[in-house]
Amino acid sequence: MHIKELSLVNYRNYRKTTVEFENKVNVILGENAQGKTNIMESIFVLSMAKSHRTSNDKELISWDQEYAKITGIVERHNGPVTLDLIISNKGKKAKFNHLEQQKLSQYIGSINTVMFAPEDLNLVKGSPQVRRRFIDMEIGQVSPIYMHDLSRYQKILQQRNQYLKQLQTRKQSDLSLLDVLTSQLVEVAARILKKRFEFLHLLQQWAEPIHKGISRGLETLRIEYKNSIDVSDEKDLSKMIEAYYEKFDKIKSREIDRGATLVGPHRDDLAFYVNEKDVQTFGSQGQQRTTALSLKLAEIELIHAEIGEYPVLLLDDVLSELDDFRQSHLLNTIEGKVQTFVTTTSIDGIHHETLEKAATYEVVSGKIEKVK
Repeated sequence: MHIKELSLVNYRNYRKTTVEFENKVNVILGENAQGKTNIMESIFVLSMAKSHRTSNDKELISWDQEYAKITGIVERHNGPVTLDLIISNKGKKAKFNHLEQQKLSQYIGSINTVMFAPEDLNLVKGSPQVRRRFIDMEIGQVSPIYMHDLSRYQKILQQRNQYLKQLQTRKQSDLSLLDVLTSQLVEVAARILKKRFEFLHLLQQWAEPIHKGISRGLETLRIEYKNSIDVSDEKDLSKMIEAYYEKFDKIKSREIDRGATLVGPHRDDLAFYVNEKDVQTFGSQGQQRTTALSLKLAEIELIHAEIGEYPVLLLDDVLSELDDFRQSHLLNTIEGKVQTFVTTTSIDGIHHETLEKAATYEVVSGKIEKVK
């Protein structure tokens, strides 16, 4: 799949612009604060209906405007599709070929993207929240059901936490409602956990050989899912449900004392091991970056294996963060098969055939023009 045309109206510092892209590497040049990353973000938002930079949708709308609109014409293997996402103070509307989608979870996956930005190099050493977001974003692109379950889980979790706070402050004393909320949470939590295990099993299959290639055969990567109940990925859904009930039963009084839900997918984490050493604790910066790069390249292959098409790759100011060898490995991997967007202030010093053949665009003060 690839983006043929992108139109922005009232999006950040773009009042109204339309640009055509090529099905190869598209380099977006410009000084800082001119709007390069806003182009990348708009493609990501068109794909995921949310930003990777902010959770406040109002920030995406140009100053003093009531709405922002992103439109993309996307070429897929079965023909072109038109995607529209309108963001306003009332919420978001998504359209697929001009037909409004009832739920955003039905829309997500219309175009698949893999974003690789400098903050993704913190995937290994960053907080557990960063790694959970990574899992959720990637599974969500290939599984609308997962996005629906995740949204439902977050709503029930919020209700349960509110009720636990009321029990903690003795504004409520009825434990039967807590049991109902626990039951609702457990059903969805188990489905999320099962899907995460399945996803990480596939990610491991792709990431391990990629990592071995980048490390010139010297390192073996292993990914481990660290969950808050005692189950492995071999367990079936009913066993996971059972394990959650047992755990919640054991910690009921502790949760009431704390006024918070202490178990569930919102508390889980990933661990990465290189040659069986924890990369987060013992890995060098180079090993941490190789692990992050391996995961991103594995995502590309995993999405291709799941949907039969390569996603669009967004490299936001990340090439300058990688050394020559990792740069070359990344560019060699994507050459000729993945439409790629690269933002940078300059490509001087990056000598690679892929970039020399690239289409080049320049961004100045919220205007983008093709220069090559």
